[in-house]
Amino acid sequence: MKVLVAMSGGVDSSVAAALLLEQGHQVVGVTMRLWGGESDTGCCSVSDVDDARRVAQQLGIDHLVFNFTDDFHRHVVDPYVADHARGITPNPCIECNRHLKFDRLLERADVLGFDAVATGHHARIENIDGVWRLLRGADDAKDQSYVIHMLDQDALSRTLLPVGTLTKVEVRAHATRLGLRTATKPDSQDVCFITSTKSPDGATGRSSFLRRRIELHAADVVDDAGEHIGRVDAVELVTLGQRRGVAGGGGNKRFVVDVDVPQRRVVVGPESLLLVDRELGSSPTWTHGPVDGRVWVQCSAHGEPRAGSIRTNGVDGNQVDVVWDEPQRRVSPGQSLVFYDRDGGWVVGGATTASLTTSAIR
Repeated sequence: MKVLVAMSGGVDSSVAAALLLEQGHQVVGVTMRLWGGESDTGCCSVSDVDDARRVAQQLGIDHLVFNFTDDFHRHVVDPYVADHARGITPNPCIECNRHLKFDRLLERADVLGFDAVATGHHARIENIDGVWRLLRGADDAKDQSYVIHMLDQDALSRTLLPVGTLTKVEVRAHATRLGLRTATKPDSQDVCFITSTKSPDGATGRSSFLRRRIELHAADVVDDAGEHIGRVDAVELVTLGQRRGVAGGGGNKRFVVDVDVPQRRVVVGPESLLLVDRELGSSPTWTHGPVDGRVWVQCSAHGEPRAGSIRTNGVDGNQVDVVWDEPQRRVSPGQSLVFYDRDGGWVVGGATTASLTTSAIR
């Protein structure tokens, strides 16, 4: 099989390429150039592109570079900025997977005559009773099925995830055995187009990035009784559930329970005010058709799955209601809700949290 392997410069994608070679496939590596601006972290840094190229040389395979910077801006960076301006907490890595690392990559692979694409994601794809299933990876601590939940039957049928059956320790051991330069390279943890260093004025990378693109506004912080307790420098940077920098003094734990960008107001209160019975998701995607009924719902990349039920509704099924078995903390708008089957083994679909559910704050 002729396979195009997305090589980010990390150990997982390096070993993915090596495993496919060992299995006898015709392998070509590709690194997607996504971000042309300043970067010192993640899969967009110059050093990562160089690592991918050198690993390809070590393996004796061709290495290509695809310039997808325009697509990256349109589908990832611009929405990231726009979401912050509206007080929404975006998930750029998921949007990058959705639009670039699979959609555009599969499209380019088709044009070039490849049979499949492969990545270093820790998840598994299996055909079970004629249906392609996206399953959790063998390493529970590194499972990445959440971040690639948007893959449908067509994409799943043409995607290989070679390291999904391995633990991270086994991946690094394999890289060490082959002498790959990425064997001990740390995992990337940050948004790739946001620098990890602070600006001279002390602003964080995210704050500096956004201030160059949108106007950030100071806001009042009030408690759940409406009493003014402080200020924040940028309401657009505040996230539901946040404590640091907004809770004020006192011995009681207080969390952000409401973010009102137009009114320049942040409300904090006890954790109980974050608890809700349901969530609303928008623009659902399904691995094999819409699903209603009992599921497990994961609300962050490595969060604990929560038990609940889902029901598809809205115009043309463009919304999904999530009803929790027990009250759960609200999920910030813009974050992904990923649905797993009742046994929790495979992904059935996902959606983006549409809006804050009814709050106790008035």
